[in-house]
This record gives sequence, C-alpha cells and structure tokens, in this order.
Amino acid sequence: MNTPTLWLIRHGETDWSISGQHTGRTDIPLTENGREQARALKSRLAGQAFDQVLCSPLQRARETCELSGFGAQAQMEPDLMEWDYGVYEGRTSAEILKAEPDWSLWTSEVEGGENAKQVRERVGRLLDRLLAQQGTIALFAHGHILRSLISMWMSNDVRLGENILLDTASVSVLGFQRKVRVLHKLNT
Repeated sequence: MNTPTLWLIRHGETDWSISGQHTGRTDIPLTENGREQARALKSRLAGQAFDQVLCSPLQRARETCELSGFGAQAQMEPDLMEWDYGVYEGRTSAEILKAEPDWSLWTSEVEGGENAKQVRERVGRLLDRLLAQQGTIALFAHGHILRSLISMWMSNDVRLGENILLDTASVSVLGFQRKVRVLHKLNT
C-alpha cells in the first residue's frame, strides 16, 4: 500500500499569536522572532526531501515556508487557510468567554465564520486528495487548521483538535503503521 506521510509545519510567531488573539483570515506578517523561528526550521528540516509542498496562501504561512527553504517548491492550497473566526477574529478566548461563558470554537456556532462541521468538510476534502497521493508531503499552515487535520487523521472528528496544542514553528508528522493512520511526531 503506497501512502503519504504528512509533515505539518505551523507558521512562526506573529503579534497575535503572542497576544492570544484569534488570527483566522487577517493576513498579518511574522514578527522578527517568527522569522528567526522560520529560519531555524531550515536546519530542523535539513535532509528531509518532500515530494510535494503545500502552503496556506496567508503571508505568515508563506513566509515561514520561504524562510525555511521550501518556497520555490510550494504550491498554494486554499484548504490550508486558517479557520474563519467570523465575529471572533482578533479577539482572545478570555474576551470571548467573558461574554459567552460556554463558548468553544470546537462546538459553538461562529457567526460570520466557519463552524466545526464546515471545517470538517474542508479538511476531509483535503485529506481525500492527500490520501490519493504517495510520498512525503509538507503542509505549511496554521494552528487550528493543523489541529483539525491531526484530529481528522486520528479520529475523523475535527473536535478532537480541542485537545491538541501546536507551538509556533512546530513540526508534526502523520503517517501509517500497518495500514493504520498514526501520529509519528507532535509539536517538535
């Protein structure tokens, strides 16, 4: 059975990742520290050949991909864009919970944005395409969409992503062991 191995690379630090603001479709750049994190990925990924490199079109992911040395190989993939947080864009979880104590991105409706069911459909569509391929594929993207992808890989339920955290400029690896989908590395 020929199957893909997926390397999930979260973008480097941004001003909003520092402040904890939900950064969905707002196209903000990396901080200087985020650029250093992205450059450091170059040595961490040295020697790893990718058959394909897919990247979110948002600049924080593109810049991370470029600074880590894979920009020339990258193809933009709209399904890797971060969740659309709608009315929650730019707000912290603490601010949202103050107004809506039972709120959770993973279970609540998102006015003007995407809910978990819609993200599940989007990530499922992407996974179907990826599973039809072979080789090693790098995916440069964002925290919540990568958490969603990991949870869909593991359980076919996007809501498991609530129990996963990914640091900025982290690397996680999904693959197979005896035809079973497994998580090889998380948040390294």
